Amino acid sequence: MLLGTQQIGENGHLYIGGCDTVELANRFGTPLYVMDESALRTTMRAYRAAFEDAYPSTEFYFASKSFLCIAMAVIVEQEGYHMDVASLGELFTALEAGFPPERLALHGNNKSVDELEAAVAAGIGHVIVDNFYELNMLKSIMQGRPVTMKIMIRATPGVDPQTHRLIRTGQADTKFGFNIKDGSALKAVKESLASDSLQFIGVHCHVGSQLLESDTHVQAAQVMAQLLLDIRKETGVIVENLNIGGGLGVRYSETDVPPAYHEFAAAVVQPLKEALEKEGVPLPTLQQEPGRSITGEAGTTLYQVGAVKRVPIDEEGGTRLYASIDGGLSDNPRPQLYQANYSCLLANRAQQPADTHVRVAGKHCETDILIQDTLLPEPASGDILAVQTTGAYNFAMASNYNRFLRPAVVLVNDGEADVIVERQTLADLLRGEHIPSRLLHIPVER
Repeated sequence: MLLGTQQIGENGHLYIGGCDTVELANRFGTPLYVMDESALRTTMRAYRAAFEDAYPSTEFYFASKSFLCIAMAVIVEQEGYHMDVASLGELFTALEAGFPPERLALHGNNKSVDELEAAVAAGIGHVIVDNFYELNMLKSIMQGRPVTMKIMIRATPGVDPQTHRLIRTGQADTKFGFNIKDGSALKAVKESLASDSLQFIGVHCHVGSQLLESDTHVQAAQVMAQLLLDIRKETGVIVENLNIGGGLGVRYSETDVPPAYHEFAAAVVQPLKEALEKEGVPLPTLQQEPGRSITGEAGTTLYQVGAVKRVPIDEEGGTRLYASIDGGLSDNPRPQLYQANYSCLLANRAQQPADTHVRVAGKHCETDILIQDTLLPEPASGDILAVQTTGAYNFAMASNYNRFLRPAVVLVNDGEADVIVERQTLADLLRGEHIPSRLLHIPVER
């Protein structure tokens, strides 16, 4: 399964963005995150074009939590997307990249005073309010200021998506948003409208992540259309903006088949249009927050294979071949968190038949299995393993577990490779650590 600009060169190596991945591994070291710039831009344009054809009044907010660094923020801005941020760190990164603050939206189910005050000071576009505690806190922060803060109300549509339980967000039993069914969402809208310091501009929902069908988004669109009708009936206000979140899945393996963008757009837009046009209500601007669907397939992680061994697994003589790599849990925790599956190939022997069952193991001090079972040419120490579709939530969730250094990120395009995030150094690892002086005066027992 080749993605984006991936291709097999005449030398049998995997190329991404015109760059030989074996040379990338030798030049920049492993583990190494490789981001395909052309794939990022192509996907962003195709996604937007599909929805603009089906629903011209459309705005896209890149979900920065999937993958964010200064260079990515620049690409997002260049492609004309808005961006949502969900922490002080994400907000700071966007602003340092020169991203227009008026095109930023702040997310989060438990925003701090510091985050809200920083958003206000930066003059961001709007805040997506998640609960009454936050609504009151934002009112307090804005009190006495000569400007108002634009807000959207995050509503919980009560739709339970068919995805991993840890990445479901639209069901009734969730930490996110105001419940629609019990009247909380409508109450929050009314409180917003009554405030002199807040400007209500729309409603928001998000149902889940890695969704491989359109049904859940269709259900959510139907519920949200009814909420818009209820808001008009109860307040007389015509809602200007409806954000239906993100969540469209990507191809982690050949069995993952997300809908085509134009099919997805048609499925989501139809129920919204039908419900509102039937009641003579003007259509809102439709906003979306794609993240994984933009970055996922654009990312590949390169590892070097180390130990390779075959072990017995049963009394009938069955065996399993383990190939251990120089990374794992610290650069990709998703297999352990979500039982995520990945596809891979040997970048230095990409043309050879993949006829050997292999379990790919990380090198951390626990089970740390990256891929339970995959077909590869029989691996050998020194091979370069390329794991595909690692652009979303891998770099973003990387850690220093076992005191591993976070990998570098390179951006490739048209034969050029540039480091956009440097590999951590051992000095970086210890930066900020201190020994209390009192510890230096305690005798050492031997």
